[in-house]
Amino acid sequence: MEYFAFQWHITEACDQRCKHCYIYALGSHAKFKEMALADMVKVIGNCQTFCEKAGRLPYFYLTGGDPILHPQFWKLAGLLKERDLPFAILGNPFHLTDEVCRRLAEHGCRKYQLSLDGLRDTHDRIRRPGSYDETLAAIPPLKRAGIAVAVMATVSKWNVAEIPALVDVAVEHEADIFAFARYCPSMADRNVTCSPQEYRDMMEACWERFQKYEARGCKTTFSLKDHLWILFQYEKGLFDPGDYPKDDMIYGGCNCGNCHMTILSDGAVYACRRMESRVGNALVDDLFDLFTGDTYEEYRRYDKFEKCAGCELWRFCRGCPAVAAGYHGSMYAPDPQCWKEV
Repeated sequence: MEYFAFQWHITEACDQRCKHCYIYALGSHAKFKEMALADMVKVIGNCQTFCEKAGRLPYFYLTGGDPILHPQFWKLAGLLKERDLPFAILGNPFHLTDEVCRRLAEHGCRKYQLSLDGLRDTHDRIRRPGSYDETLAAIPPLKRAGIAVAVMATVSKWNVAEIPALVDVAVEHEADIFAFARYCPSMADRNVTCSPQEYRDMMEACWERFQKYEARGCKTTFSLKDHLWILFQYEKGLFDPGDYPKDDMIYGGCNCGNCHMTILSDGAVYACRRMESRVGNALVDDLFDLFTGDTYEEYRRYDKFEKCAGCELWRFCRGCPAVAAGYHGSMYAPDPQCWKEV
């Protein structure tokens, strides 16, 4: 049975104020609240009920803010352990002692995602002074506890030239996973968005490093998280849509509306955490009814995608609707980093 992912923002409390943080940028989000324990119990039950109806297994990605800062975090972790529900954490490095990491592992935490948004000076300018070294220092205690470490970068003009070097950093520090995603702009700061050529050149440089390290038997997994990797591989002859049946089945690409949902600290359910996409509330609505309802269906209207609908890769890619929404004001608009002519 496959997993269904719930990205759950249990608090907006955070030790940082990152330049690209969508939580602090979008006034429609949870107003920096934290979810009460009783409400968290209700959300867990609603997610389990959804998965029973959908024939899936729940997998929680706890985040915030920094979820460890929630005063009831360990009670929540205990509830997940009692119900044998797996979870990962998307958080900060600042509170990860050996003891904390050991407790996380004991409660069933499988993965911890840390962020590196450039080399030291760039990262510290985007996030906070000193956080580059603190992030790298958090990797050993997580690994000693048996928790997989993912290093994630958010790509923009601020750091695009340094992303390939971060591949080297992730390997050197024995991260289990390295991946990057893109900055979601607003229409007011679209100048922070990379050009299609800049972005593709960065992917090419990363790909060369991926190939080099994999040939050496490197243990770091290079996650091709961005859906434009499909286009990249297609152009290199490494991906052939003809290997799949000629049908309307979605085989990959953006998961918005497909196999995950985001729950904010006030219970609001979003189809995607990085754009305005509220569809209901996990404290009062039936999640299965939300997911199969008309409002959620709008995020699965692939015929409305202005560029992707005419592309032979539409069942596998579709770029990033959230980036398109921020850049153009519509999730159906062309992905601003897609270099393909259709």
